[in-house]
Amino acid sequence: MARIYVETSIASFYYEVRSEPDMVARRDWTRRWFDAALIGTDELVTSPATLAELQSGDYPSKNDAVKLFDRLPLLSLDNAVIDIVDAYLARKLMPQDPEGDALHLAVASYHRCDFLVTWNCKHLANANKFGQIERVNAILGIGNPRLVTPLELLGENPTHA
Repeated sequence: MARIYVETSIASFYYEVRSEPDMVARRDWTRRWFDAALIGTDELVTSPATLAELQSGDYPSKNDAVKLFDRLPLLSLDNAVIDIVDAYLARKLMPQDPEGDALHLAVASYHRCDFLVTWNCKHLANANKFGQIERVNAILGIGNPRLVTPLELLGENPTHA
């Protein structure tokens, strides 16, 4: 059984309404993965930071997105998590928003999640950052979640989906 940290972009894509083929594909992959994962043996978790992010702003699927994540256990935002965020920001590992990507990565790393699932391929699921993230997390003595998309967890080849 894997522990999988689910961040904000998953709820966003679960309720995606854009009709471009790549958006429709991401929505479909997200729904298939999330729905299967909820009834599978893996443990899906999130954090109060994710819920706060989903509750902010004004967008059509806001209530549905919050409700979708209400069923997930919340990992705590201990002081150690904030220290990890500070370390990521100081090393320019993540954008300088302490309540954004750095916080999601810190929570998943501190709580030793096996995976962090996201559609944020610029700052999180970015192969060019994996080595640096692993080195920093090793220095900090914390876990190294695999940073993946729902498609990767489905185990599908996007050219055949």
